[in-house]
Amino acid sequence: MADGANAILVRRRRRDQPPAAGTAGRKRGDRALAALAAVFTLAQLALVRPVLLLGWDEIVYVSQVTSHTPAAFFSAPRSRGVSLLVAPVASWSSSVPLLRVYLAVLSGAALFLALRAWRGLFPTRVLVVGGALFATLWTTLFYGPQAMPNYWVAIGALISVGCFLRARRERSARAALWGVAAGGVLMALMRPGDALWVALPLLALALARRHWRLLLVLAAGLAAGALPWVIEAWLGHGGLAQRLSDASRIQGGLGWQFAVDDQLRSLGGRALCRPCTGSVPHPVVTVWWFALPVLAGLAVAVAARARRLERTLVPLACAATAAVPYLFMIGYAAPRFLQPAYALLAIPAADALWHVVRRPGGSWRPVAAALVALGLAGHLAVQIAVLEGAVARNTDSRRDWDRTAGALHRLGVRPPCLLTGHEAIPIGYYTGCSSGATSGHNENTTVPEILRTADRLPVAHLAPAGGTPPKYARAWPVHRVSDLDVRVAPRP
Repeated sequence: MADGANAILVRRRRRDQPPAAGTAGRKRGDRALAALAAVFTLAQLALVRPVLLLGWDEIVYVSQVTSHTPAAFFSAPRSRGVSLLVAPVASWSSSVPLLRVYLAVLSGAALFLALRAWRGLFPTRVLVVGGALFATLWTTLFYGPQAMPNYWVAIGALISVGCFLRARRERSARAALWGVAAGGVLMALMRPGDALWVALPLLALALARRHWRLLLVLAAGLAAGALPWVIEAWLGHGGLAQRLSDASRIQGGLGWQFAVDDQLRSLGGRALCRPCTGSVPHPVVTVWWFALPVLAGLAVAVAARARRLERTLVPLACAATAAVPYLFMIGYAAPRFLQPAYALLAIPAADALWHVVRRPGGSWRPVAAALVALGLAGHLAVQIAVLEGAVARNTDSRRDWDRTAGALHRLGVRPPCLLTGHEAIPIGYYTGCSSGATSGHNENTTVPEILRTADRLPVAHLAPAGGTPPKYARAWPVHRVSDLDVRVAPRP
């Protein structure tokens, strides 16, 4: 009986202790992830700075919900997710610093939630290092506080994939199912096409393993997020097929196009590489890009040895499909396009790095640890240097738009007004004018409409200095503003 009583006590003690230990471990893990998210937020505010004015694409998204400027033309490839994201601030305030702080805090909180979705799949130390690898890329720091969609697709991808794996492991985990759906909604709201590419391996795995509930939840999330884009296609673009065709045309025609070298060229701090000419940046800037597939291969080997392949192979597969359209289907590049792939690669890469620096028993490999630490320190220094250059260039170009707007005001072009021609969308935003184009990707008006508007409102055409203006503006008085020829329509 004594033995039986002792056995009962031991079983009870084991049953009672793990929840407390597990709760304490989860709290420590949450604190570590929260600390990482806080550092990420502060780094954005310190390195990118809230005073950075809005860029071209940001203007398009933000202007849809502002009351102080007309909405810019919203082309076929764009989705309304970013406009919804910024609406809580941009709908009532024109303060750019306030918007930047809001987005920085929101992006930090989102990173915390996205990494938390992976809790239990990898140790906390792996999640912290993986999150740090992604958060310290210059593209992540640069676009975190900006009104752009790609970072949010990356967050949605992390949430969906992490919760998908947890739902596969714990069939009764309702929270994980909600996470799969929420991640799908977020991705599809921001960029429906990107969401589908990220989710392809998840859909295929759920279908192959006949996990019908998981398949339904993921598909429902993607459909719910894409629904506004589909409805808008029918209301304003002549149908879904026509919008897809227009989106492909605006992006240069989707199809087989080798853009790997273009992506390499963009790693030096270029926000958009179209056309993507010039030399590839110094190898010290691009070496991390070539290290990623090596670390991915090592992560697969580690996972195979530990018999946990699925939780490594699934994010790698989703990262690969997310990268396919931007490496092989468009003829230009922007580093932000690959943010979802980088986010999904970061966790397996961190797992591989921990395997390099720690022995199976848990003891350190001193030489390997020193080399990895030195490499990561150098990588961080390079990313910050590239970020500083990107911030400086974008700060100058956006201030030029603001200065041009001031010159237009002095020429009598004040709201309500219309701008056409070169960079009419960003300069129009800073001037407070509508923007119009009679051709090209942002075509939204005609010459007769422009001339009718000139009978009622101030209208100006912008062209590079010495450029040939369109026929309707050739007789308008010309003024040199910086490197632009500004032709202002005579007032009736």
